[in-house]
Amino acid sequence: MERTDKENYYLDIAETVLERSTCIRRKYGALIVVNDEIIATGYNGAPRGRKNCIDLDYCTREKLKIPSGERYELCRSVHAEANAIISAARRDMVGATLYLVGVEAASGAYIENVSPCAMCRRLIINAGITRVVTRISKREFQTTHVRDWIYNDDTLAERTTPLF
Repeated sequence: MERTDKENYYLDIAETVLERSTCIRRKYGALIVVNDEIIATGYNGAPRGRKNCIDLDYCTREKLKIPSGERYELCRSVHAEANAIISAARRDMVGATLYLVGVEAASGAYIENVSPCAMCRRLIINAGITRVVTRISKREFQTTHVRDWIYNDDTLAERTTPLF
């Protein structure tokens, strides 16, 4: 039997974490690891004490047919990455890797091109996390260096006129 490599080992754990997700549309699991030590886990679901979509049996964004990546303010869930980050101290996350797995709730299929949203990217940057590893298939993954999000700041609109 072939031994699982480290990246897939941690992605397998993140995939187990996503089983706690309470989202009707998509399930995500996140794992923060530094120096081969798991610092925190997180999955997407409503804030503590609030009803989850699976308990309500509906998703506002699904009802309104809102495409993925849009109108996050209508979502009841805290994202998996955010939940993992708020469960750890920054001093423990500096230099860490965040592992992220996402699946479609209905089919269990891996989400294509899974990537943290703009808000979670900001949290990841401020937490001091240096790499994000996302699952593409059961054994394939993609690594993103957080410094690329800093250097290639997609939140800056190109300006044709001066601000002042």
